[in-house]
Amino acid sequence: MSRRKGIMSDSLKEEIAKELGIYDTIQREGWGGISTRDAGNMVKRAVQMAEEQMSRD
Repeated sequence: MSRRKGIMSDSLKEEIAKELGIYDTIQREGWGGISTRDAGNMVKRAVQMAEEQMSRD
């Protein structure tokens, strides 16, 4: 079964992971090494960034 391509770019995911302090875990264990909570926090931050961008335009 093929995996779906993610909506967020890898660079955005890495930026958010660094901001949240989980990038070291990702480097050691890959994306599967982060907790569900951390993944949710990444999504929450991405939505927040998108909303901020929309309000500026």
